[in-house]
Order: sequence, then structure tokens, then C-alpha cells
Amino acid sequence: MTDSAAQVLAAHIREVADFPKPGVKFKDLSPLFREPAAFTTVLTDIAGRWAGKVDIVAGVEARGFILGAPLALQMGLGFVPIRKAGKLPGDTHSRSYDLEYGQATIEVTTDAFAAGHRVLLVDDVLATGGTAAAACELIECAGAEVVGIEMLLELSFLHGRDKLPGRDVRATLVD
Repeated sequence: MTDSAAQVLAAHIREVADFPKPGVKFKDLSPLFREPAAFTTVLTDIAGRWAGKVDIVAGVEARGFILGAPLALQMGLGFVPIRKAGKLPGDTHSRSYDLEYGQATIEVTTDAFAAGHRVLLVDDVLATGGTAAAACELIECAGAEVVGIEMLLELSFLHGRDKLPGRDVRATLVD
């Protein structure tokens, strides 16, 4: 992580009180995605950290798509979407998990990864870690290896890393 990427990210986060429910302070990254120069700074930082270490990028619906697809293109790699249940055609692997304010199920197609693929999992925010842990399980049951997990923002007070023991978890900014 470079200081400039963390500073750029910090300057492009909008906090929304009581969303999606009372008491939650939602970290909105839309201001980052709206600014091409700022978004490029953050993507370039992440790409440099993982260059030559991964074969493919996977992103979790929906903001993981916004981050993962352009990151994969910048790195010259393919991208695999990890989607909400019922959104993918064909045979899928699925995992259910708890969110900080609910429950969800995600899926990936059974043919999404080649055996031994080195995967970088990306998403926007590491909160309680449930989404990332479920995504890692999906990637591994599909025959690939999760080399690293990259988040734009980590909400450290929610202890999401505790659900990801032994994994290389990085965040551009830790709150």
C-alpha cells in the first residue's frame, strides 16, 4: 500500500449514517468510482502489489465487480464474478454466510477456475469477514488457490480478519 493510494481513497469515501439500517455507518465508495484519476491511482497500487503472483482475479457481487474487472484488465488477467444466488447459469458451487446486518448466499460456476489457478479475491470492504470467507471456500472448492484477498477498506473494529486465518489479507485503508 502506498500512502498516496490510501490518501486518495480516504479523500473519496462518503459516510452515510443509518444505512442500510439504523446505527450502521455505511462507507460509500461511489465518489472513488466517479473519479477516473483517483480510481486509477488505487487500482495501480493494487495491481503493483500482486503483479506476477496471481493468474486470475475474482470479485464478489456487486462492488467487487466494479473493482475486480478493471483491475483484471489492468493486470492483463481474466475476471471471475462471484454472484448472489440464482444469478449464474449452469452448475454452481454455493455458500451461505452471515453479514453484519443479515444473511446471504453467493455462487460461482463449477468451471470458473482451472485447477491450480492462483486467485486474487477482491471486494470493496472487509467488515465481519463472512463474505470473504465464503468466497474463499467457493474458489477452493472449484479447485483453485486463493493467493490473496484485497480490500479497499477494512473496518477493523468488526474483526473480519478473524474469519480469514492464515490468509494474506490486504487493505488500502484500515479504519
